[in-house]
Amino acid sequence: MDLVTLMTLKLTAQQVGTDQFGNRYYEERRARPGKPPRRYVRYNGIAEASKVPADWHGWLHHTEATPPPEGGYNKHDWQQEHQPNVTGTTHAYRPQGHMLKGGKRKAATGDYEPWNPA
Repeated sequence: MDLVTLMTLKLTAQQVGTDQFGNRYYEERRARPGKPPRRYVRYNGIAEASKVPADWHGWLHHTEATPPPEGGYNKHDWQQEHQPNVTGTTHAYRPQGHMLKGGKRKAATGDYEPWNPA
């Protein structure tokens, strides 16, 4: 983040909280007339929208009026931890037969018939 953007953020907004990834969340000090205050996220590292957890996503988009509690909301046992999008990285999912996993897939089952425009 460049110095001008950082200074503008410090002068016009107040920090509301931080998530487990180190992203910082801000809200405008003075809202525009008749509109809700703008809310911002300052990413820790590369700016990637998928790094915003669901708890903070609701607050950023004015679905929630208040920021999430310290430590986040209670989770159900079937809920998984938030993970940023890893597409294009070494942690991306690669199915059997993917070129980067050896490029060998299982033989077809034989139930496929290609379309023939006869």
